Amino acid sequence: MPEEIEEQTSQPFDLAHLLDIVRRRHIQFLLPLFFGWLVVWGSSWFLPARYKSATLILVEEPTITKNYVIPNVNDDLQGRLTSISQQILSRTRLLLIIDNLNLYNGKSQKRLSPDDKVERMRKDIGIELVRDQSNAISAFRIDYTAPSPHIAQDVTSKLTSLFIDENLKVRQQQSEDTTEFIENQLETARQTLTLQEAKIRDFQTAHTGELPTQQASNLQILGGLQSQYQNEQQALNTAKQQRIYFQTMIDQYRTLQATTANTADGSPSSLSAIDRQLEKLRAQLSDLSSHYTDSYPDVQRVKNEIAKTEKARNNLIADLKKNASNPEPSAAAHEPVDATQSGPTIQLQGQLRSSQIEIANREQALGALNAKIAEYQRRLNSEPASEQQLADLTRGYDQSKANYDDLLKKKNSSQMATSMEHLRQGERFTMLDPPSLPLKPAFPNRLKFCAMGFAAGTFLGLLVVGLLEFLDDRLHSDNEIKKLLPMGVISEVPEMLTVADELQGRRRLIFAWVTAAVVLISMLAGSAFSYLHS
Repeated sequence: MPEEIEEQTSQPFDLAHLLDIVRRRHIQFLLPLFFGWLVVWGSSWFLPARYKSATLILVEEPTITKNYVIPNVNDDLQGRLTSISQQILSRTRLLLIIDNLNLYNGKSQKRLSPDDKVERMRKDIGIELVRDQSNAISAFRIDYTAPSPHIAQDVTSKLTSLFIDENLKVRQQQSEDTTEFIENQLETARQTLTLQEAKIRDFQTAHTGELPTQQASNLQILGGLQSQYQNEQQALNTAKQQRIYFQTMIDQYRTLQATTANTADGSPSSLSAIDRQLEKLRAQLSDLSSHYTDSYPDVQRVKNEIAKTEKARNNLIADLKKNASNPEPSAAAHEPVDATQSGPTIQLQGQLRSSQIEIANREQALGALNAKIAEYQRRLNSEPASEQQLADLTRGYDQSKANYDDLLKKKNSSQMATSMEHLRQGERFTMLDPPSLPLKPAFPNRLKFCAMGFAAGTFLGLLVVGLLEFLDDRLHSDNEIKKLLPMGVISEVPEMLTVADELQGRRRLIFAWVTAAVVLISMLAGSAFSYLHS
């Protein structure tokens, strides 16, 4: 048994058996073929015609290059087209088009609800993207299918206008929204910057003289105050020395005048005292000159004392000569003389008071200078802390200023882009081909129905032939008989055909060829007719 199965499975393709089936079953194949084709093709003439109108919309680049004006609209064209399509294919928009153009009001469509009409229209609308070699969207195609060619053209025109207008509206709105957003951010940045400026201004006002930028001037002023303090200190010392000198001179004059008043002939002793004072001063001057220059303050002071002492000596000598020329005694000569009322004494007392006033003024000036020096030293000591605080404030200000400048630049660029969109100089949709007026229906395509009918008829014919062969248990060839015999065939008796059998066989062959010709001619004629009327 396995050997028989192996023999059956290993049998080669039997062309003679296949030709025998074709000879016997050609009528059973041709009739279902023709019937199937006729049904499918004939149904195409009863289906309602549908006309498709299409247009091509080109996506044009902005007329102004991005090097000059950078668009502030989303560059995702596919996403924008999807958004625009959703808006245009919304229920409200489509119902408005359906009502304006009186769509879907045929006898079979009057019972449709508004939602059903919207869904039907969405199925009749087609949107196809056209991409270039770089896979970028360069255009897109819009089509609409309707029972009437004019309706299809009108609806396509309406959809095209909606796409073009909606794109302009969407781009302008996006551009305006972007500009408004940047302006709001710029106003916030301006307020922050103003607040930072106010903080820095208040800090500078509260720390005037303690700022890092004033360090050099503070050092310079402090140096000047210290130098001025030294000068005032030297001037104060000089004034104190002059006060001592004037007090000494007053005391000397009082001593001389008292001596002259007590002894009428005491002139030589008075001159001797003045001479001794001059010698003492000149010795002091000689000692100072050997160590200091003539511009040294002590040298100048001793010279002034010598000059005043010599002047006092000359005045005394003049008084003595005057007394010698008038020998008669008088009552006034023997009266006591007030030492404080003589001319040199009064002059020295005035100079002493001036020196005391100068000393008081110098001490007051030194106190003021000392306070100023302490203030500027305090400023210099507090400058590091002020510098750190000011650096923190300045850092925040610089960041706010950089953010403000960046937003200001973006705002100006965004305003230019918005102006470009309002002038329709940005990316826009242009109708490349106007909506076509279809002259032939897009559905049904009767040539395709012919091909589909041929395929359906072929499948039906093969199915019928296969079913008949499966149900037929007759033996139609000697090979089939040999397979059933348990022994080999020694000889065969040929078929003996009569004249009637031969005539009947010829009739069958003629009928088969005629049937095949009729089927073929009918199918070709139907295809030609469909082509001419499609």
